Amino acid sequence: MFPIFKLAGDSALVIIFGDMIDENINKKVHVVVKAIEAATPEWLIEVVPTYTSVYVYYDPLKISYSQVMEAVKPFLSAKPREEEKEVVEIPVVYGGDFGPDIEFVAQYNNLTIDEVIEIHSKPLYRVYMLGFLPGFAYLGGMDDRIATPRLEKPRLKVPAGSVGIAGKQTGWYAIESPGGWRLIGRTPLKTFDPHKKPPSIVKAGDYVKFVPISEEEFQEIYKDEWGEER
Repeated sequence: MFPIFKLAGDSALVIIFGDMIDENINKKVHVVVKAIEAATPEWLIEVVPTYTSVYVYYDPLKISYSQVMEAVKPFLSAKPREEEKEVVEIPVVYGGDFGPDIEFVAQYNNLTIDEVIEIHSKPLYRVYMLGFLPGFAYLGGMDDRIATPRLEKPRLKVPAGSVGIAGKQTGWYAIESPGGWRLIGRTPLKTFDPHKKPPSIVKAGDYVKFVPISEEEFQEIYKDEWGEER
């Protein structure tokens, strides 16, 4: 029965609200995160939302695990409210060198490439969480018609801005890194900059709309964002 409390190391408590990717569960996660942050307890180090849980990092020299568990229980009654949607548009050039796996995604799902682009760019996606790399956005709301398994062997280098699909999830690589998602396109935006505050152009709880663009438009935006030719 949820919520479930778990210990994570010597300075973190995990509050689990469910075991599936669900928008209502994720909204509950963010309501609890905001409630704890607003209270600013002196033992609190950081509160981190995930798809279905909240990580509460605390100072073990100021409070014990059992005390933290009791301290956060009043915040669990916070109710999700109708939130004003912060929508971030992400321009994407699909296919070609920018999305080398889009043909596989189309074939796997018995679709044309144009249909994959239309299906992928139609929804308004919720940013469920940021991880496993700085600025990597995990998005919820992708149409099951384009769900595709990960690569059997991950690439050693995925360019920053690459938009991919893994199972029923979609998202983008904010920095260059190894990765096993199926790449279907790329955004010219610098979606993560450690020198800016905040460093990521999206935060958990925001909404994202992908906007198809041409290669020419990509080059223009890329030059403005990165100060160089691709």
